[in-house]
Amino acid sequence: MGKIYSYIHVSSRDQNEDRQRAALQKAFVPEGNLFVDWQSGKDFECPQYRRMVKKLRRGDLLCIQSIDRLGRNYEEIQTQWRTLTKERGIDIAVLDMPLLDTRRRKDLMGTFLSDIVLQVLSFVAENERRSIRQRQAEGIAAAKARGVAFGRPAFPYPENFKEVHRDWRMKKLTLRQAADACGMPVGTFYGKARKYEESV
Repeated sequence: MGKIYSYIHVSSRDQNEDRQRAALQKAFVPEGNLFVDWQSGKDFECPQYRRMVKKLRRGDLLCIQSIDRLGRNYEEIQTQWRTLTKERGIDIAVLDMPLLDTRRRKDLMGTFLSDIVLQVLSFVAENERRSIRQRQAEGIAAAKARGVAFGRPAFPYPENFKEVHRDWRMKKLTLRQAADACGMPVGTFYGKARKYEESV
C-alpha cells in the first residue's frame, strides 16, 4: 500500500485553511505529508504542490478537499488529473465529492463515471470562478462611481517640500539629497515634484 498525501491551497493568508485541514485529518493523512500553498489563484505555479508531486509514487493516494485544488480553470484541473492518475498511477480522493475517488471501481464503467463527473465539476469550478471575478469587477466599478477611492492613500507633501523642491531645481541639491531631505524614496520625491510642478 502506498503513502497518503494531501494538498491545501488558499489564495491568501487571510483565507482560513482550517476547514480543509480538518477534513483531511479525518482522512488520516499524516501531518508530515500535508502540503500547503498560500498564494494567488491566478496561476497554478505553486511551489508546495510541485514539491509534493515530486514525492508522489505509483500507488500513493492524494486527498484533496475539493476538485478546484487541482487547478484554477477547467483545462488545468483536467491536465493535473490526467497526469497524476493516468500517467503517474496515483490515486486521488476528492473528499467533498465521493464519486471522484479513483480507488473505487477500477473497471471501465468506474473510470467512465469518474471522467464524466470530473469534467462536469471542473467546468462548474471554472464558471464559478469567472462569476466571482465578474461580480468583483462590477462591485469595484459601482464603488468607484460612488466616489470610493482604492489603493494606498497618497503620501502627503512634507512641510519643507516647497523649499527642497526649489533648491533641487536650482541644482543646489541632487535628486537623492532632495529625497533624503524630505524623508521619502527618490521615486516618490520625483513623482511628487512632477505633480507639484503641474499644479503651480
